[in-house]
Amino acid sequence: MQEAETSRIVSGELSPDDSTLDANLRPRRLGDFIGQQKVKDNLDIGIRAAQKRGEAIDHILLYGPPGLGKTTLAFIIAGEMGVNIKVSSGPAIERPGDLAAILTNLQKGDVLFIDEVHRLSRIVEEILYPAMEDFALDIILGKGPGARSLRLNLPRFTLIGATTRYASMSSPLRDRFGSVHRLDFYDVDSIGAILKRSAEILKLKTDAESIDLIACRARGTPRVANRLLKRIRDYAQVKADGVVNRGVTIEAMDKLEVDELGLDEIDRKVIRTIIQKFDGGPVGLDTIAACISEESDTIEGVYEPYLLQLGFLERTPRGRQATRLAYKHLGIAYKKGPPQGSLW
Repeated sequence: MQEAETSRIVSGELSPDDSTLDANLRPRRLGDFIGQQKVKDNLDIGIRAAQKRGEAIDHILLYGPPGLGKTTLAFIIAGEMGVNIKVSSGPAIERPGDLAAILTNLQKGDVLFIDEVHRLSRIVEEILYPAMEDFALDIILGKGPGARSLRLNLPRFTLIGATTRYASMSSPLRDRFGSVHRLDFYDVDSIGAILKRSAEILKLKTDAESIDLIACRARGTPRVANRLLKRIRDYAQVKADGVVNRGVTIEAMDKLEVDELGLDEIDRKVIRTIIQKFDGGPVGLDTIAACISEESDTIEGVYEPYLLQLGFLERTPRGRQATRLAYKHLGIAYKKGPPQGSLW
């Protein structure tokens, strides 16, 4: 499912091509971070209070869909606190020894950022609990009856965890974060402001109408917005002397097969399959997957969420069903009759 998601231009997941772009466009200070105002306000208070006390800020958990700025906020927090940041991820920390090596190399006040923190193994989590609560690391030396426990004191550090699956985290781990923040999708105005800032950094000539057209297609996700801007910049450099205007933007989006709501060809294929082959549904997830040659998990985890958010799909006990809005978007006449099996 990861490969299917990162290969799409409208995916919020980080792709290899995004690394350099994200680093160049990522804001460094909290004041430069656009959107997520409630989260910013709470983080600002926490940072200022910790600075006045001369302490490390509480452990922080950031959760929400991919591409909304969790990693960026982690770097901003470290920058505002004036400390170093160490970066890792749940899948990369396979054994307790891996975590011990990271923790013992931290300095006082440092930030440890763990992306995909929900993917930490249970045995690694158990090593992390005393480190978060007591700033201590318990190590077992030897085996069998001769084994003994050694406790190492750790400097006071801040753990920032990021996850796209809050519910998948164990309760003991969630409860050890002193500050928990959810990042929501951005509105069009906020995405537009992010695009303007990115265009200035990239020294790209554009106009307000082009920015609005891109913002409407970005699915409320800054990473998608910046990726689209980069692709349009490439198209403009080849086809329009590097100037991005309304016509160039529409042409580029047509080439990329991204429509005015940010749907790509696969999104439309899912809806069209339900409408044209199954009279709008309801139809089972496995049946849809077989028709479009995709995995059921991929449809459910990658394609469905945004279609549900737009109100184009309904989940019913009998399967997925296309809504009137989906018919309208595809330009198909809505002729939905009574449900199959109805007496009327």
